[in-house]
Amino acid sequence: MPNSRARLLVVLVVLCGLCGFLTVAGSPPATAATVPDSLSFDGTALTVSGGRFVDANGREVVLRGYNVSGETKLAENHGLPFASVADAQKSAKALRALGGGNSVRFLLSWAYAEPVQGQVDTAYLAAATAQMRAFLDAGIRVYPDFHQDLYSRYLFDDDSWYTGDGAPKWAVDLGNYPDESCGICIMWGQNITQNGAVKAGQYDFWHNAHGLQDAFLTTAQKVMAYIKQNVSAEEFAGVLGFDPYNEPYAGTYDSGQASRAWEQNVLWPFYVKFRARMDAAGWQDKPALVEPNLFWNGNVSKEEGGLLDAGSLGSRYVFNTHFYDQKAISGILMWGNASDGQYVTDFGTVRDRASALGTTAVVSEFGHPLNGSTAGKAPTVLKAMYQALDSRVKGANWWATPAGSGPVLSGSQWQWDIYNGRHSELMNGNPDKVQTSGDAWNDEDLSAVRLDDNGVVTLRQDARLLDRLYPSATSGSTLAFTYEDRSRDGSTTLTWNPVPSSLPNVSSLVGSGQYGLLVWRSGSGTAPTELHLPASFPTATTTVVSDLGTAYAPPAYTSSTPIGTALEPGGTGSRRLLVTDSDSGKLHYALVTNGATSPSAAVLSAAKSELATWMASKFS
Repeated sequence: MPNSRARLLVVLVVLCGLCGFLTVAGSPPATAATVPDSLSFDGTALTVSGGRFVDANGREVVLRGYNVSGETKLAENHGLPFASVADAQKSAKALRALGGGNSVRFLLSWAYAEPVQGQVDTAYLAAATAQMRAFLDAGIRVYPDFHQDLYSRYLFDDDSWYTGDGAPKWAVDLGNYPDESCGICIMWGQNITQNGAVKAGQYDFWHNAHGLQDAFLTTAQKVMAYIKQNVSAEEFAGVLGFDPYNEPYAGTYDSGQASRAWEQNVLWPFYVKFRARMDAAGWQDKPALVEPNLFWNGNVSKEEGGLLDAGSLGSRYVFNTHFYDQKAISGILMWGNASDGQYVTDFGTVRDRASALGTTAVVSEFGHPLNGSTAGKAPTVLKAMYQALDSRVKGANWWATPAGSGPVLSGSQWQWDIYNGRHSELMNGNPDKVQTSGDAWNDEDLSAVRLDDNGVVTLRQDARLLDRLYPSATSGSTLAFTYEDRSRDGSTTLTWNPVPSSLPNVSSLVGSGQYGLLVWRSGSGTAPTELHLPASFPTATTTVVSDLGTAYAPPAYTSSTPIGTALEPGGTGSRRLLVTDSDSGKLHYALVTNGATSPSAAVLSAAKSELATWMASKFS
């Protein structure tokens, strides 16, 4: 997560992280009731198969959501994402209903989990697990993340311009590191490669100096065992996997070593060890979401990598990466706004690396500052990033070449911090440096939400941008997807993917409204294809045109209804569109729009005919 001081090296945010260790079983698992609003095909565990996340019904699953949250990097709530379970529950409901999310990356802190060497703080683990359950019980999938930045806050002087998070104090004390100094640094990310203390701490961790890596792995195993023992079986099914280490970097390379060799000989062996700890903790059926060198796909700072020598990862690992536009954040290297297709090549690289590794991908952090000199770019930068998650084809070319779309990528935006602008953080423990504004961490301000004066969760970004139509579960194989959100940059409506004039009835039906179009090849499962319906798509004014049928104000879902709507699981009031096919290996499409007003049967039929002709010409 980038820095609101216009940082250049912006792709670091969470490195090592953190939770505790324990042989204690904790309290017995709660017997949670079935998640409200669930249907028979909901709630199964996800696995990796055929380069996709899949559920027990064989459907391709796309995860969209947020990082919860940078509050974990602060001391004010003792390394927890929320001050209370009630706040976690409030956030879970809002994240579904306002932000359209079906998943979260849930941050944990090694420093708070193991504050004394070899001793896990069970109170911290209990509080973190209770907050995690607030999301699981709202039908939101969770993948925990051991978070670190700049190795540890305990490296930094109390009057420093910067701070870190991650390793506990005892780990730093073992290193006897030099006094920290970044020199001439205008952005916090420069500490990664310029601050001698940070570089030394990172180096020691990767080389297991003082047994640090062994201690971390032991703690990680105990944390995972605790989580499994203290959630219900149904809740544990909602836990996707584990992100072992945020934004790894060598600190300093050994003589003759560069990024690629470091990934192969240092980073990958660590992931293999972590994978073994997952198995020992009872997480053997869940993937490790492993990150490459944080600079592998930067658009300014760039080093060779992407786990090029890891072989085929298969179903036991997920390729997990971050992306921030360093040029846009710098305020110097990119003067104007982002435009249509700006990031399709960068995100295409992510797709290609995952495919080469024989697995799927998740972009577990992306975002842009909402305050500071480059904040004005945020509406276009975020729109372009979501566009690139949806398809590797730019909007201007999508209708002409939809088959090049590639898989729809899963992603977690940075971040969801309900305390944004209301913090009270003593920076590096200094009572004379109380941080209250933004995210209260190194001048960052990226949270999509805040609490208003009445304590209500409120979006800080355009709802049309964040609460998006997307295929949350596809019964078969997704061939192409696009979504025109019509989000705003100030008073300007951003339309990057207009319906072409060659489809006049489809264009008339969409009008100036939002629309999404999904093309898929059916599988052998019986569960329907699902698309999240944003709040801007009220059921009463939503139009669906599909080869499986047409509907204006689609009815409630039943197993015999080709097109229907239902609530999403979790009792948050969010909704989904369910489209059911009864074949296998056939091409299908579904156009979903909120632009029409009581369209006639003739218009719906004409639009259906146009789309059928279009699909036949673009897909074989």
